[in-house]
Amino acid sequence: MDATRLRVLRELADRGTVAAAAAALSMTPSAVSQQLKILAREAGVPLLEPDGRKLRLTDAGRALVRRADDVVAALERADAEMASYRGSPRGKVRVAFFPSGAALLLPGVLTALQGSGVDIDACDVDQPASAVPGLLADYDVILTHRDERGAETSFPRVAVHTLMREPIDLVLRPDHPLAKQDSVRLEQLADENWISVRGGFPVDDVLLSVAAVTGVQPRVGHRINDFRVIEELVAAGHGVALMPRHAVTHSGVSRKPLAGVRAARVYELATRLHADRSPAIGLVLDAFRDVVRAVAE
Repeated sequence: MDATRLRVLRELADRGTVAAAAAALSMTPSAVSQQLKILAREAGVPLLEPDGRKLRLTDAGRALVRRADDVVAALERADAEMASYRGSPRGKVRVAFFPSGAALLLPGVLTALQGSGVDIDACDVDQPASAVPGLLADYDVILTHRDERGAETSFPRVAVHTLMREPIDLVLRPDHPLAKQDSVRLEQLADENWISVRGGFPVDDVLLSVAAVTGVQPRVGHRINDFRVIEELVAAGHGVALMPRHAVTHSGVSRKPLAGVRAARVYELATRLHADRSPAIGLVLDAFRDVVRAVAE
């Protein structure tokens, strides 16, 4: 089977439509369809079947996509190894970060990789963990986060590497009555006005536990994913908020741990299966782990 056609099949699996796969590969839709037909003849079994006006993978097609992952990963490792023999850089690794995670870890990762021959093409992507499979169509490594009380991130054809746990604290004005306490219980927050992030992100998942514990639905006045903006609103007296511990930087707010509940988000790195066998990607994953150890210390 031709490796190029296996790449075409993988793009279709990742992106869902022939048109999207064609755009990613700089091909026409008709050329993509032709490559897929030839691949089906090479495989000797149908790889696609109609699904309304679209196409979906057959069981054989899904099995071949998994093998295509292996083939493409092996070719990328071979390219990186040959590059090292030529004395040239080992390549560029595309990394997607959620913004507050990038602020905490990206500077250290870039510093750790200086002189290594590996360059990072970094992009901030503010998406929940459920978006990981689609993002891996465009990125080699994705730094994502989830509520620690939620299910572990798991998808077919995706490897997930747990990095660290970051507590989530209450943020309020220094002159708020609760700011005098060492910690705050959830039931004390039943009547507060809240500033939160959009639904589906770890901080909002923790806020939902306030409703479960107190029986009172939190009054959320604003939903903003930029923690800098949230801090400014809290400092101006427009509500209280939950924020990850390392994201709190504003001098005009007070940070208090929550009592009686484990509230935290878990940082995870997601790659395609076996992508860490690539020397370049493996080096990037190691850089992340080194930086996280430094943060913990």
